[in-house]
Amino acid sequence: MLVGDRMTRRPITINEEASINQALQLMREEKIRRLPVLDKHGHLVGIVSEKDLLYASPSPATTLSIYEIPYLLSKVKIRDLMTTEVITVSEDTPLEQAARVMADNKIGGLPVMRGGKLVGIITETDMFKIFLELFAAREEGVRLAMLIPAEKGTLARITGQIAEMGGNILALGTIKGEDPTNYVLTVKVADVAQEALVAAMEEMGLKILDARHCAA
Repeated sequence: MLVGDRMTRRPITINEEASINQALQLMREEKIRRLPVLDKHGHLVGIVSEKDLLYASPSPATTLSIYEIPYLLSKVKIRDLMTTEVITVSEDTPLEQAARVMADNKIGGLPVMRGGKLVGIITETDMFKIFLELFAAREEGVRLAMLIPAEKGTLARITGQIAEMGGNILALGTIKGEDPTNYVLTVKVADVAQEALVAAMEEMGLKILDARHCAA
């Protein structure tokens, strides 16, 4: 799955000459938390987040009067607040690579570029939605978390056993286990009873960490 498959196309943007007030209003109207910033030629020159705007706004302890604050917010330009060193990705970037870039750089969104042109944005909200799909979070089934050995053929044996039982695997994922010799496998299965599935996995010598039936 690539960024181009799940990005928001035609993202909401703002001009670098816009004010804090204009940016905050746009974010509230569109229910978004960040805006790619374009110059008058439509080129990406920065990105600004809701946090940037709120930090730039006068604090309650400011000595400005209530009449001066709106004036200030209308005069400060986005170009003065935006991040100019924008980290971007392309449409053919794998989603997991984009997620790693976000996590490593502690950012919540990446503009998507095609030949120097802004064509989309991929955000942490998009990643959460993908996470829900990968783990079939909205589908009914039996969810098992198991400690499995880091040996070739282990997953094939597990999935083969589930298939023999008539189970339909809705989701499957692994993370590192307690040490390099094992993994934690999370699998969600439909069309098989929880008790039968647990028993079958235990017969294979697998340690069940968690077992539950999840509604849709």
